[in-house]
Amino acid sequence: MKRTYTVLICLTLAASASAVTVAQAGRPTAEASRTAKIGVRKTGIGTILVSSSGRTLYEFTKDHTRSNSCVKIKECSEIWPSLTTSGKPTAGPGVKASLLSTITLRGGAKQVTYAGHPLYLYSGDSGPGETAYVGEKEFGGIWYAINAGGRTVK
Repeated sequence: MKRTYTVLICLTLAASASAVTVAQAGRPTAEASRTAKIGVRKTGIGTILVSSSGRTLYEFTKDHTRSNSCVKIKECSEIWPSLTTSGKPTAGPGVKASLLSTITLRGGAKQVTYAGHPLYLYSGDSGPGETAYVGEKEFGGIWYAINAGGRTVK
């Protein structure tokens, strides 16, 4: 009986650990929608581009125009996921629709670009308007916000 009890406890603990791992792995790391809507938000560092949920959008200084360098760096896309869309991205008030476009990533996903800059989210953002990670040096480049004119916000 004790062996059965011990086995049940071990199985229960293993199942609980697996559930936690799945829950953490299932945490959303990117915002993908039928149509990504880009907006602007006033913050302490200026007015910057944000996703439809108000999360800061970033550019990566290691990127070249219309080219995502992050996907080529181990673990980069997990921390700095691409803003993707399955439709044509739309411009909210204050955003220039003419500067919005997409690039195709490996696997066929469409990443939103603005003024040629591929757009990213930060997986550690605490919520809308978070700018504490602007200027973060990681993966061989710097992560900055972008304004509605398509210029870097530091």
